[in-house]
Amino acid sequence: MNDRERQLIDSIPTGLLIGGEWVDSSEGRTFAVHDPATNEVLAELQAATAADGIRALNAAVAAQDAWAATAPRKRGEILRKAWELLQERRADFALVMTLEMGKPLAEADGEVTYGGEFLRWFSEEAVRITGRYGLNPEGTGTTVVSHRPVGPAFLITPWNFPLAMATRKIAPALAAGCTVVIKPAALTPLTTQLFAQLLIDAGVPAGVVNVISSDRSREISAPIIADPRLRKLSFTGSTPVGVQLLKQAADNVLRTSMELGGNAPFLVFEDADLDKAVEGALLAKFRNIGQACTAANRFIVHESVADEFATRLRDRVAAMKVGRGTEDGVNIGPLIDDKAVKNSAELIDDAVAKGATVLTGGKAVEGEGTFFEPTVVTGLAKDARMLTEEIFAPLLGIITFRDEDEAVRIANSTEYGLVGYAFTQDVARGHRLIASIDTGMMGLNTGLVSNASAPFGGVKQSGMGREGGAEGIHEYLETKYTLIPAS
Repeated sequence: MNDRERQLIDSIPTGLLIGGEWVDSSEGRTFAVHDPATNEVLAELQAATAADGIRALNAAVAAQDAWAATAPRKRGEILRKAWELLQERRADFALVMTLEMGKPLAEADGEVTYGGEFLRWFSEEAVRITGRYGLNPEGTGTTVVSHRPVGPAFLITPWNFPLAMATRKIAPALAAGCTVVIKPAALTPLTTQLFAQLLIDAGVPAGVVNVISSDRSREISAPIIADPRLRKLSFTGSTPVGVQLLKQAADNVLRTSMELGGNAPFLVFEDADLDKAVEGALLAKFRNIGQACTAANRFIVHESVADEFATRLRDRVAAMKVGRGTEDGVNIGPLIDDKAVKNSAELIDDAVAKGATVLTGGKAVEGEGTFFEPTVVTGLAKDARMLTEEIFAPLLGIITFRDEDEAVRIANSTEYGLVGYAFTQDVARGHRLIASIDTGMMGLNTGLVSNASAPFGGVKQSGMGREGGAEGIHEYLETKYTLIPAS
């Protein structure tokens, strides 16, 4: 690390945030956070224990009533202040994300913009929590429908978008009047630690936001979820882990939001604007080094344009610069760890063994860090792992189709249903695809769909609930109906 990087890392709190104070773990144990580009240790953080998790929940419970009673305008103003502070400190947040996660600095800066929008959006939604009041159909009384905070919430975030995943959960919870305990991923906790300090600076009261970073996720999560005082669980991560958390949450009938795995189809029809389709493919596949649940996974291309599409992509991908995200002009940073590199190599080996052709890339990069070449593969077999598993890597695989029915059938032939992408200039076809592609989100002639003002989430085994948009705040609100009899 250079002096600027070292100074920034050293400024980040390394303790647990419980009840408004940065404290040590009850065991005093620490865990290391690494730079995946160099394998260098960035920092040692206090590792929360199960007892620390309950201490954090105690703080959230103690602060809940006062925070729920705080005027919506006041809650919104605090979130707005947090957004303003984030804009002032955006360079710090972008650099921290690049150092601990690996994404290119320009993309990290983009995440500051995206993540910040959840603070700004929900600062405005806090004052728009409304209900209903009116005569019932029988004329026998007045119906009153109101909303109130769910209560203390436990938020578990992934490593790939360390700022946006924190703001996407914390902002609606605070806007709704809920206190929170957040457990960031052990691979990238520094961004959350820095963000928690920003929230304190913005005026979030003690105990409203509590942070328990740790490398023992299951050990600390289970007791919190089992505690009857917890009323909400929000998780972003893999489907298998989400299933286990849902089983645990069932015992206390917790409100849950689950943003789980994806296997996004990317359809290119014969009438598509190939210039736009190629740009959309590069964005949907290689953003965040391919490590995104919304990343396009299966490129399903009409046989009449498949060769040209693949050639254009090959040329663009082959020109991508691989390196540490702080370097000028880098397009592809490191994968998050050695396991991710190993899995990428296995996916390519499986594809080639089943008859696929590698047009460019296909290998781990020798030297320090966990780099893998951006890759384009054609001729995938139907049972290739690249088609059946979620790919968290810069690997692009192409298969072909003959007609719309076949394309839709391939697109829907998965247990996942987070997002789909389609490129066509036929307006009627576009509307048919909106109805027929079985996903919670859709990008029509675009490779990027995420927006703080829109509901983010999937169907089938990609999860339940929505984050963002007008829908997002209701994940943290209970609905109460009251009948007042007519006199």
